[in-house]
Amino acid sequence: MTTSDRRHAIFPGTFDPVTSGHVDLVERAARLFDHLTIAVAAHHDKRHILTVEERVALLEEVTRDLGHVDVVVLDGLLVDGARSLGATAVVRGIRSAADLEYERQLALTNRAMDAQLDTVMLLSSSEHAHVSSTLVRQIARLGGDISPFVPPAVVSALAGRFGG
Repeated sequence: MTTSDRRHAIFPGTFDPVTSGHVDLVERAARLFDHLTIAVAAHHDKRHILTVEERVALLEEVTRDLGHVDVVVLDGLLVDGARSLGATAVVRGIRSAADLEYERQLALTNRAMDAQLDTVMLLSSSEHAHVSSTLVRQIARLGGDISPFVPPAVVSALAGRFGG
């Protein structure tokens, strides 16, 4: 295993849609790791507003200036995806104490399934800590302005999606 292999992290999520908070976490994680893979979860049991292909395209667009960041679709267990990519760390964002407890449970479970996989939790920046994809979807569905919460590419992608 090379040094760069040990410094490869995976940042999983549904990213439906990608928010400015996600982008902030990607940029910060990209400074910590030699290679960062954003893994877009397919989650067949969720109803998404964007297709997996749209989510991948948006993430590729908003991270195109980060040379050592790539975007893939993850269909299956995170530990399996991390292993197949050669990632040894999972990056997760923490907005609140509730997030911390949930992410702690996931981290411990992932570690039980793969003892070589560590989780790095990054606190959300204060300007993004209140933003979630769920909140953005609700605002968009009700015809509100989502531009303070998402990159411009997402505003464009969702323009007219909800008849507003």
